[in-house]
Amino acid sequence: MSSTKAVVKPLQLTPLAAALAGALGGCFSSAVVYPLDVAKTRIQALPSDKLGKKSQRSMLAVLLRILKTEGIAGWYRGFAATMLNTFSTQYAYFFFYSFVRGSYIKRLTAKLPPGSKAPVLSTAAELLLGAVAGALAQIFTIPVSVIATRQQVGRVVKPQLKTSEEGELPTPEAPVDESFLTVAKEIIDEQGVTGLWLGLRASLVLTVNPSITYGMFERIKSLMLLAKEKAGASQKLTSGQIFLVGALSKTMATVVTYPYIMAKVRIQARSSDQGANGEDPGAVEILTKVLRNEGLVGWYQGMQAQITKAVLSQALLFWSKEQFEQWAVAIILVLSTMSGRS
Repeated sequence: MSSTKAVVKPLQLTPLAAALAGALGGCFSSAVVYPLDVAKTRIQALPSDKLGKKSQRSMLAVLLRILKTEGIAGWYRGFAATMLNTFSTQYAYFFFYSFVRGSYIKRLTAKLPPGSKAPVLSTAAELLLGAVAGALAQIFTIPVSVIATRQQVGRVVKPQLKTSEEGELPTPEAPVDESFLTVAKEIIDEQGVTGLWLGLRASLVLTVNPSITYGMFERIKSLMLLAKEKAGASQKLTSGQIFLVGALSKTMATVVTYPYIMAKVRIQARSSDQGANGEDPGAVEILTKVLRNEGLVGWYQGMQAQITKAVLSQALLFWSKEQFEQWAVAIILVLSTMSGRS
């Protein structure tokens, strides 16, 4: 007696479900490593001569310094704003990526004979689509990123530096209202509404980061699956292998784009001196000044902290991606059922 097995089709997500899954996964991974995010932002925000000795610039040293001066609460400065920023950015990115990619594939398929399979996109096409999606996401979500950065660093950095034997810290001297709306109002009062879009140009340049990450992830995963197929092993990556692939892909993307990451943080934190015309400096101006004062190594100040945080966060995101996709579908089904009954 022959038996047949039901063929289980892969889960096909709508742009809405894919965006929700990406946003939930992004918030989860960011929340797990959030204290590291605060530490790396403070390392990036100030020149090396204001951070004390070299031994005091490590992520661990900054975390211990924050704990000593601000307590546990210091590790979670700007947590709510950062979670909102993470959710909105991830949601917007995954939504625009799914929408743009789906539309592009439909256009390609429409040119093929009826019944033809959808074409496989090249790595270049995947990177370009990812960059377009990232640019669209940044335009809509960067105000939340600016507010979150100010909260993490201590808003107006220059007048509020504490000096100690361990170096200067961008920490307020006295308790101040650092709520989301208060910081937003302060930025608008200082620079107008456009102040909420500080660092937009640098952010647009950095849209290549997620596209490189996801492109490298898919490429490395394909190579690993091909190697497993030739070896006659399982045609599925283990959780550990997915973690390693995610970590490697994010490391490669971070190394390539790091100078602009550091410059964007300084723009949004307003921790760099104003330019000759009295305006806030751009990324190129900041990088030029850092190169002149600190050398090429200044471009990579805090990169170890950035990679540690980014790799752990991205690997957790890839590792939990399938689980959050299932949860996203369940949430949408529940909401659809509830709206149908009402």
